[in-house]
Amino acid sequence: MREQRLQIMLTEDELSAIDDWRFARRMPTRAAAVRELLKRGLAAEGFTSAAAREKSQDFGVVAGREAHKNGDGQGDGTS
Repeated sequence: MREQRLQIMLTEDELSAIDDWRFARRMPTRAAAVRELLKRGLAAEGFTSAAAREKSQDFGVVAGREAHKNGDGQGDGTS
């Protein structure tokens, strides 16, 4: 039983990326897809720690303005 709620704000593009990933893998719900993505992300290696004074808005789901350059080639580093 899940007793804790986590709320996040996403852009339309970020939400579309998650939904596209979910449907391509036939995940039953958006919440299940997000939990799977979190599990994969937590198991991944090669990510650097956030630099001092970085803000939540500096980290994004999709490449582009919102994306954070995290050392794995994702993001364009222009945020």
